[in-house]
Amino acid sequence: QVQLVESGGGLGQPGGSLRLSCAASGSIFTIALMGWYRQAPGKQRELVASITSDERINYADSVKGRFTISRDNTKNTLYLQMHSLKPEDTAVYYCNGVFRATSVAPYTQWWGKGTLVTVSS
Repeated sequence: QVQLVESGGGLGQPGGSLRLSCAASGSIFTIALMGWYRQAPGKQRELVASITSDERINYADSVKGRFTISRDNTKNTLYLQMHSLKPEDTAVYYCNGVFRATSVAPYTQWWGKGTLVTVSS
């Protein structure tokens, strides 16, 4: 079992900044990939940013140049630094990760429960 707990959501001003964190705990031997997804009201969940174990990073076009994903491997914590916030960034942000519990266990995907980000003046 793996637990992903997001924090840092809340109300942000247009043009402002917020920082999300996701703490991973539980049976973690290897982390293959971690990422942030978001789901706005009435829309499908979409990838925001992801980072692999070898630090390959991918961003959605809508957040390139504004958001930065990073990881602290010593703490098994994922971050999303968000700058130049826009109202369209309003969504529930979910932490996602692909882990395995031992060196021979299969990789499995886990989700956090999400944290709400609202961008409004």
